[in-house]
Amino acid sequence: MFKITTRFFFGKSIVLTKYGEWNSIMKKFIKYKPIGVIRSPFKEQQGTPIQAKFATGTKGVIELFNEFCEGLEGLEAFSHLILLYHFHKAKGFNLKTKPYLEDVPHGVFALRGPRRPNAIGITVVELEKIVGNKLYIKNLDVLDGTPLLDIKPYIHYFDVFPGSKAGWLEGHDEKLAQQLRISADNRFNEKE
Repeated sequence: MFKITTRFFFGKSIVLTKYGEWNSIMKKFIKYKPIGVIRSPFKEQQGTPIQAKFATGTKGVIELFNEFCEGLEGLEAFSHLILLYHFHKAKGFNLKTKPYLEDVPHGVFALRGPRRPNAIGITVVELEKIVGNKLYIKNLDVLDGTPLLDIKPYIHYFDVFPGSKAGWLEGHDEKLAQQLRISADNRFNEKE
């Protein structure tokens, strides 16, 4: 039987549940345990590159917690890594924000900023070497002390989609080509 009920989650009314799915999900909150910490030269959000593309040459180190080191086997053969991390300095979220290249607000899911309902970030970095529990990386656009949630190898066979569209960024090619480094300001610290 299809059943729709209204639940309140984070102060919002949400209409959900098919066969009681929502109830079983909400009985246990989703929890993540960091697998390590990302070290970078960026101590403050302001001035941090907004994407790895604008962090060319910026070096950092992933300090993987020892209990996860066995999982590194085979990773040294990859040139690039996808990092999933927690935006630990983000407070709250906005459903609409003005991005760096426009003065027009866009929905949070059409942006990559830190003020999100689930403060999860993603970046692609270049792997230089692995020594023990330390992964030396470059082209890093993440704040120092960021909790690392997961590492995945970047695989061009799977992760590149020729002909893909860039949404609202289409038409900003010239601006992007001229920018050697775009860095963060305070826009994601403020509620709009």
